[in-house]
Amino acid sequence: MANERLRAVLLERGVSIAELADAIQVDPKTVERWITKGRAPYRKHRYAVAAHLGTDESYLWPEALTREQVASASESEIVTVYPHRWAVPRDAWGRLFAQADEEIGILVYSGLFLADDAGIVRMLSEKAAAGVRVRILLGDPNSSEVAQRGADEGIDDGMAARIRNVLVLYKPIRGRKNVEIRLHRTVLYNSIYRGDDQLLVNTHVYGTPAGNAPVLHLRRVIGGDMVSTYVDSFEKVWDQATPIES
Repeated sequence: MANERLRAVLLERGVSIAELADAIQVDPKTVERWITKGRAPYRKHRYAVAAHLGTDESYLWPEALTREQVASASESEIVTVYPHRWAVPRDAWGRLFAQADEEIGILVYSGLFLADDAGIVRMLSEKAAAGVRVRILLGDPNSSEVAQRGADEGIDDGMAARIRNVLVLYKPIRGRKNVEIRLHRTVLYNSIYRGDDQLLVNTHVYGTPAGNAPVLHLRRVIGGDMVSTYVDSFEKVWDQATPIES
């Protein structure tokens, strides 16, 4: 069976079979067999292909890794766990975004603590100016999902008010090149903050404000799939969200 995932990623990245073969030092016919016949490469080559294409080994060859190998690699993606968001060092948020060279993503209901930080907003502006794609997903303040989250946290209409405040605070970067802001109507189980291959994931706990809920610091490891799971979730919300006018 052909490996359509590998074929698709090559097309998306604009990488030819010959270019991939040259990059990982194998014969082009070998790469062609991986695609057309679905043959799985040796693990060192799977690592090399995944790294070169900027994707996950487990995505390209889901059957090649044992359950134990995926579990071990995924465990290695956990950098640290904070018991509460307020326990995350303040400079950790800045470092997360500062190290990004390609992608910054923020998926929240309001994320007021970030938007209210002038230094963070300035950094997002500078990163966008440097060519980093900055995507921000906020809850739609008029949605039933936001109203329910406000009720769950015990602040009722306060959640929608926070989002409207955040939209004002982000005015300096709205409409700038490489900055996109959308409103979503999603029941969030986590808030996600991304800087390239690192994430801070703030879990949501019923009846508890997000600031008091745990945060996972994750870093992508080849063969792991925790980071990929959260990134895929971000993309699904993004695809359904509504762009706001600058």
